[in-house]
Amino acid sequence: MSEIRLYVTSTEKGAAEILDILSEVFGEEDFAIATTEVDEKKDIWEASVYMLADDEEAVRERIAEGLARAFPDLEIQREIIPDIDWIAKSLEGLKPVRAGRFIVHGSHDRNKVKVNDIAIEIDAGQAFGTGHHGTTAGCLEVIEEVMRARTVRNALDLGTGSGVLAIAVRKLANIPVLATDIDPVAVRVARENVRRNGIATGIRLETAPGFHSPAFGREGPFDLIIANILARPLMKMAPQLAAHLAPGGSVILSGILATQRWKVLAAYSGVRLAHVRTIWRNGWVTIHLRHD
Repeated sequence: MSEIRLYVTSTEKGAAEILDILSEVFGEEDFAIATTEVDEKKDIWEASVYMLADDEEAVRERIAEGLARAFPDLEIQREIIPDIDWIAKSLEGLKPVRAGRFIVHGSHDRNKVKVNDIAIEIDAGQAFGTGHHGTTAGCLEVIEEVMRARTVRNALDLGTGSGVLAIAVRKLANIPVLATDIDPVAVRVARENVRRNGIATGIRLETAPGFHSPAFGREGPFDLIIANILARPLMKMAPQLAAHLAPGGSVILSGILATQRWKVLAAYSGVRLAHVRTIWRNGWVTIHLRHD
């Protein structure tokens, strides 16, 4: 079945506002929402929602309704995504990514791993985070920093996607890691990636929306919580996330556009988490917070 992209064109600021609105409209449903820079000099951006053809009519109506008040004049445009072997396509010219001691690479680049690297093998094309996006690379950098500075006894990777961040934590320390995602396909992919990276035990994978699983109560509270999702759901779940954080624990948040960082910081300041550091990568930020 064909995949459809419905999108609107705006400025960078407008696209960030539209992303917030669409994140609110679709919540944690299984639709990919993204913003893309089209022309830097002219400040042209696109905000897109991806879906299967069967969902197009209903999704179009919801986009139109969501944008009606703030952006009444924007035209919703349509693109049919071509049926391409994206795994093969994405491997073309895709280089390993380094973040601190980590190197995230595909199976075709195993020979690029050096002696002191912490290697994580994630094949491109799985569409759940290969490390090439600025948010994932930022998280990897902060994970290493946090675990070098403080003792971490257990960790939570919320919205695990490919499992790359859970794998990173486990490769740094022999501690239990709970990795969850709303999408069962992502959990299946993450489980395969854990196996591919030679991790036999220590990472528990669960399909769970938000914090709705008994696993959080059994495994927590957590010394380290990593959530690479989107700004809007991160702000909504701030009280729950803080409630599952151990005293002295650290939180790493990403999936946040630079223009959204103050809203996210305000939400977490409200639950008494202190800002430690923000990393900027390609218009996205990764935020480190701590419960002191």
